[in-house]
Amino acid sequence: MSTRLDGKVALVTGAARGQGRSHAVRMAEQGADIIAIDICDQITTVNYAMSTPDDLQQTAKMVDATDSRVIAKIADVRSRDALQAAIDDAVAQFGRLDIVVANAGISPLGPESPSVTWLNTVSVNLGGVINTLELSLPHLEAGASIVCIGSMAAFMPSFESAQAGPGAGGYGHSKRAVARLVNDLARHLAPKGIRVNAIHPGNVDTAMVHHDEIYRLFRPDLEKPVYDDVKDVFASLHAMPVDLLAPEDVTEAVLYLVSDAARYVTGQQLRVEAGALLNSVPPGVPD
Repeated sequence: MSTRLDGKVALVTGAARGQGRSHAVRMAEQGADIIAIDICDQITTVNYAMSTPDDLQQTAKMVDATDSRVIAKIADVRSRDALQAAIDDAVAQFGRLDIVVANAGISPLGPESPSVTWLNTVSVNLGGVINTLELSLPHLEAGASIVCIGSMAAFMPSFESAQAGPGAGGYGHSKRAVARLVNDLARHLAPKGIRVNAIHPGNVDTAMVHHDEIYRLFRPDLEKPVYDDVKDVFASLHAMPVDLLAPEDVTEAVLYLVSDAARYVTGQQLRVEAGALLNSVPPGVPD
């Protein structure tokens, strides 16, 4: 049976779990071979548990189960040398690269974070995207598609505060910059037939939002809040009646943008955020 991504090779960063795993597995189900990259290590300023080698291997097993091929690589998107080695080796093995999903990101929140957390967050969420795109671009040809995973935070006022800590400011800054990058890079690459789009999710049900620091940020009145204590706060951020989006909800938008169904769609800022931004700013690219 013909599928939407037959014969294509897709690179996904942050592929060990969460949104990245969902994107990788769904594209594999649609016929793409997958290059799955993740740091599989802990960044010291991130105050929740990050991915492990076992997580990445689980993603690889799930892709294998679709009968698509997979190459899993451990690399930090902040390290150009490590990332280049991973991309170049995998592309050499597969012989091509058609899709790039720059998904890797962090969101360390909390008042105890050191000041350098701001820069570390930007280094991953913006610098890692730039590294991924710059090192992938020599392998891309006309018809290729790039998708950057942003955030609804790109279109919101800065939510940095003493309680949220410097990670919140770095997160918002990096996501606004990614949105601008997508718009301008899309204009540059359009004559080459390479498309560049962004997806800006609302709050997604991943490890990034399930940790004590976020729970305490949302419910400072409680000593040890759990998810049931904060889910109404998550829900209040969306206009539609949902507390957290499933990673698969974002993945369906990825699948559309990387498929031939979107062959003339570029420079778009696709918001998958359950109406969270309807009362804030009009759609468009942040200044």
